[in-house]
Amino acid sequence: MKTNGIGRYRSLNSFVEAKIKAFGEQGTDFFSFFNMMFSEKENIMYEKSEGYMIKKITYKEAYESILKRAETLRGLTAGLSQNDVIGIHMDNSIEWIENFWSVIICGFRPLLMNLRLSHSVLEDALITCDAKMVISQKDTFSVKTVEPLDAAASPYEIKKDNVGTEVLIMSSGTTEHLKICAYSAEEFYYQICDSLQMIKECRQLKRHYEGNLKLLTLLPFYHIFGLAAVYIWFAFFSRTFVHLNNMQPDTIVNTIKRHKITHVFAVPLFWEKVYDSARKTIKGRGEKTEAKFEKAMAISEKIGDIPLIGAVFSRLAFKEVRENLFGESICFLITGGSAIRPEVLFFFNAIGYRLTNGYGMSEIGITSVELSGKKKILNSGSVGKPLSGISYSVADDKELLVRGKTLAKYIIEDGEKRNNDGWFHTRDIAECENGHYRILGRKDDIVITSDGENLNPNLIEPELQIPEANGVCLIGANEGNKKISVLVVSVRKFIPQKQFEKTDNAIKEKIREQNLTSRITKIVYTTDPIIKNDEFKLNRSRIAKEYQNGSLAVFVPDKTAWSDEEQDELMRKIKRIFAVSLDKSEDEVALDSDFFLDENGTSLDFFAMISKLQDEFSVSFPKTISDCPATLREMYNYITSQLSQPLN
Repeated sequence: MKTNGIGRYRSLNSFVEAKIKAFGEQGTDFFSFFNMMFSEKENIMYEKSEGYMIKKITYKEAYESILKRAETLRGLTAGLSQNDVIGIHMDNSIEWIENFWSVIICGFRPLLMNLRLSHSVLEDALITCDAKMVISQKDTFSVKTVEPLDAAASPYEIKKDNVGTEVLIMSSGTTEHLKICAYSAEEFYYQICDSLQMIKECRQLKRHYEGNLKLLTLLPFYHIFGLAAVYIWFAFFSRTFVHLNNMQPDTIVNTIKRHKITHVFAVPLFWEKVYDSARKTIKGRGEKTEAKFEKAMAISEKIGDIPLIGAVFSRLAFKEVRENLFGESICFLITGGSAIRPEVLFFFNAIGYRLTNGYGMSEIGITSVELSGKKKILNSGSVGKPLSGISYSVADDKELLVRGKTLAKYIIEDGEKRNNDGWFHTRDIAECENGHYRILGRKDDIVITSDGENLNPNLIEPELQIPEANGVCLIGANEGNKKISVLVVSVRKFIPQKQFEKTDNAIKEKIREQNLTSRITKIVYTTDPIIKNDEFKLNRSRIAKEYQNGSLAVFVPDKTAWSDEEQDELMRKIKRIFAVSLDKSEDEVALDSDFFLDENGTSLDFFAMISKLQDEFSVSFPKTISDCPATLREMYNYITSQLSQPLN
């Protein structure tokens, strides 16, 4: 079946090539960018489930809405100068896209505000950029703050010379200092050019389902991966985006199946969560089912790279597994942003999907994606070869250096603006094998002990993971005049003494197994989560700083017994759901432990739990996590209170 929405062109390749050529000829500015992006007006741009209906918005409808929203913005910005900065503080939605373009075509520079960062950090970003206004759904800032733009009665008249020149992106917040990265249309043009190379080298990337390529809006558009790899790469070629109503696991799965999603891009944390859930489900079906699955995985590993045979085996042997995950429409999956566990890559690539690794940063854009068709290479965690117009170099100290045409035009850090030309020092440690690059960790994270030995946390931490802990992190610290290596182990705040002893013994046994007894100086147990809810990935520099200044919550065993409340039947039911959502046994759940802070639950886990509690007890909960009860006792009290309310 031919891909839909490519006009008179016989193939997607020729369509992509012609459109990129036209963009280059018209001029690589945002005026041309905007008109080229919305040129296939009858194609479906956005889909959203609304009850039993699927609402569809065409590129023409979005284009017309943008012009009308821009006219509203024009009336709100009297007195502002061309290229002034306007912040956009919104969740993913069609309204985000329309407000984004409205700001640009009115002659301003949008600052994409990272919703995961604190209000104070966002205020600092506004000051750094000298922002004059913010468009916000749910917050108010020190500068003029307006709600998302309404559509005016008449459209705005675009003038080529008055269109904005840059998009400002905030770094993800995992480094010590906030960075603002500026991209012009020219850098985005070269990132779009890379897409032609990618679909020529990897046919699976351009695969469609029933003629359509549809992307789930899982990654935030304000992040470089969501903006470049999801929105810009695919919107320029008028593909379809599917709205995600919430982050509940059931919603994600149902949205993928209902809308027949073909492409999903996400951070490793998401794929690892899906993998852990799938393996738990398989194990729960009994020893015979698990043994059958393991045998099929072993066969897949042996024949996976044999042309046709490996692919056919995977499609047949794991059909039921795929049905229980995302269904058959999925064509391409990408992970990026941090390291991913090898077994997760192996799982997805064995069962008939394709999960590949990519590399990029807020400062450099997306610079490589593993395009190899060989599962051995995909499963190695390789981020592939640099894309066209990009060069990689591994320095003597193993740091990856990047240069090319897709890098941010300039960077503002600590109030200092610097051009981003020449080689960019990523601080990532890399190795290259047969032209394929692997990221081994962060240069800043390498632990150098007083005897001069170098320890790489990325290689050590996976070997020390145990089920009894909520995660481990290896850091370097100063103790007196010595440099020491500290293994930080996250445990529950209310863990019983016997459970703590079991955890401590398990960690020490792992250290002995890996011959690390003389290399790890100290073990510290903390009740803080290893990865906080506002982080995409492990931030070792934060943990090291908190340990060094004493703000890390050191574990103190709690021997408090359960109260009589646990004997209540309602409590037992809530406790069961609470424990299942956290993938723990009921004995591991303490009455006053916080779902996030103590139990290390994620927002996905929490939404899943709320959904089950609503179904079980027919009660409603607040829409935002911060307003919901977070401990087992609070949940018990809340549900008891709701059940005591009279029916309407």
